[in-house]
Amino acid sequence: MHKVTILPEEVKKIAKLANLKLQPVEVNLFAEQFTQTVDIINQLNEVDTSAVAATYQITGLVNVTREDIVDTARVLPQTVALSGAKLTSNGFFVVPRIIDTEETESVI
Repeated sequence: MHKVTILPEEVKKIAKLANLKLQPVEVNLFAEQFTQTVDIINQLNEVDTSAVAATYQITGLVNVTREDIVDTARVLPQTVALSGAKLTSNGFFVVPRIIDTEETESVI
C-alpha cells in the first residue's frame, strides 16, 4: 500500500477553490484528517470483494411516483398571478437586478 500524505499547501489550495477561509491551525488539522481519510480508503481498497454480489440498495423499497398530470382546477391563471406585480414584461415578473459587480460583469 502506498502511503499518501496530504500537505498543508494542498489543503490551502482546496480551501481557495472552495472559497473557504481557514486559520493556520485548521490547515494543519485538515491535512492530518485528509491523510487519515485517504489511509482508510486505501485499506478498504485492499479488501477482496470479488465474491460479494453487487447491489445498489438492500431495503427492498421502491420509489413511489405519480403521473405528472396538471390539475387544471388548481392552476393559478397567469393574469391573476401577475395582477399585483408592479412591473411585468411579456407575461413575466420584472424585478431589479441584484447581482451587479465588476466580477459578474466580466462573466456575463
